[in-house]
Amino acid sequence: MFIYSVRAATLKFVGIICVTLAALIAVIAFVPVYTRGEKPSGGISVNAEAVDYSYDKVKSVGDVVNFLSQFGWTVNGATAESADVTIPAEFDKIFASYNEIQKAQGLDLSKYKKKELTRYTLEVTNYPEYEGKVFANVLVYRGKVVGGDICSADVSGFVHGFEK
Repeated sequence: MFIYSVRAATLKFVGIICVTLAALIAVIAFVPVYTRGEKPSGGISVNAEAVDYSYDKVKSVGDVVNFLSQFGWTVNGATAESADVTIPAEFDKIFASYNEIQKAQGLDLSKYKKKELTRYTLEVTNYPEYEGKVFANVLVYRGKVVGGDICSADVSGFVHGFEK
């Protein structure tokens, strides 16, 4: 016959360990898991296979080249042009539709009304299945990319966001 005695302090310690483990298991079971590209707020994911892109620290043409390479674009840095542009206070029909392109890629120019931005324009050299000239326009405000597009030089061409 064995006799085993347990002190009250030991019971409290074991009880605290059990409650802590139960709480940890509950947290693991009930915390939602988000896939890459899904917005935690329950919003619609633009791309379920999204990659985290860096829109910060863009202050030179070299930074713009690196920014565009995140999306798989190869650009000719020698053809780079930069200009200061001001976002209008009121969007006309054309600018509103351009801002819809920005919103589709998670950006919004309406926050920058009346602000002066730097626009970098570079020639894209690896656009698939298109023979004409293609340009990348990148809008930067205080070192952060706030908008931009990939477009053809044709009048009847195309304009879309940064992703291929």
